[in-house]
Amino acid sequence: MTSLSFSNVRKLFGDVPVIHGIDLNIEAGEFVVFVGPSGCGKSTLLRMIAGLEEISDGEINIGGRSVNKVEPAERGVAMVFQSYALYPHMTVRRNLGFGLRMNGIPKRQVEAKVADIMKTLRLDGLAGRKPKQLSGGQRQRVAIGRALVRSPRIFLFDEPLSNLDAELRVKMRVEISELHSQLGITTVYVTHDQVEAMTLADRIVVLNAGRVEQVGRPLELYENPDNLFVAGFIGSPRINLFPVRVLAVDRSETVLALPSGAKLPVPLANDSAAPGQEFTLGVRPEHFQISDAPDGLEMRIIHSEHLGNISYIHGATPDGQQVIVEDRDARWPASGSVRLECDPTRVHLFDSRDQRVR
Repeated sequence: MTSLSFSNVRKLFGDVPVIHGIDLNIEAGEFVVFVGPSGCGKSTLLRMIAGLEEISDGEINIGGRSVNKVEPAERGVAMVFQSYALYPHMTVRRNLGFGLRMNGIPKRQVEAKVADIMKTLRLDGLAGRKPKQLSGGQRQRVAIGRALVRSPRIFLFDEPLSNLDAELRVKMRVEISELHSQLGITTVYVTHDQVEAMTLADRIVVLNAGRVEQVGRPLELYENPDNLFVAGFIGSPRINLFPVRVLAVDRSETVLALPSGAKLPVPLANDSAAPGQEFTLGVRPEHFQISDAPDGLEMRIIHSEHLGNISYIHGATPDGQQVIVEDRDARWPASGSVRLECDPTRVHLFDSRDQRVR
């Protein structure tokens, strides 16, 4: 297994910086997911690992060795793209073995390697089919197999499930996770879908505008975001955000006031806030409950989404603030207004620089 590291890696397109001094260490055998909105630089980083984009500054190391000047074919990296990029006139077997044959590997070795990969990916019964005779999931498995057959040190995925329907995406996520557990190859996976990131990753790297916002395990990012961007990007449905003002501060708690008039005491250290100071309050949908308190947050119910064992209630406060609440007990009214309370130990506060106040 092979480690991967970035040291002050930068990328400019002309005079425009798109990657701003990335420092990151990926342990051997780790499954790391780069996640962020379109244009954040995640695919550019992946292509820099593969050698398909030049580095403007800094250094990338694979297995402790700088690869800045190493040709892509010599890096021991295999990449699976969003498009399957299979040869349409070749069978599955020939698609899998094509790269090995072009490198002059003896026929008997190629056949043995291909047979092993087909067994690993459960492609045995599809060996004689051409890509047009395969489903989307089968084609993606062939694309993965074509990368695996090279025995890579690093496995790169660039949004490989984007072309699949919802059900097949779930199935392929499981298959990719099982494959990593079986083979243990260091893997970097790029996606804009934070659900994919949360379900696949050992660690997630949250990127925004070419910068790393936070690195951590999925639940760590969900429960302890460092800033407003991470709190808003990680989690589905999104976190509820409210502007708040500090009413009072004492040794044990800080009382916050929402624009609607609702009040919330939180266990915030008295040296972190002062009366009149303004923050952004973040509350996850599952941390709201119906309340009888007269100073609770009032919400008018607009719409309910019933998804089987869970429902999401969409509403709005009197001042027009949108709210999403998770309901697992099916005890919410279909319409009208309710008052809400939340667990003050589970809320997040962000300052004027969008940084988490702890």
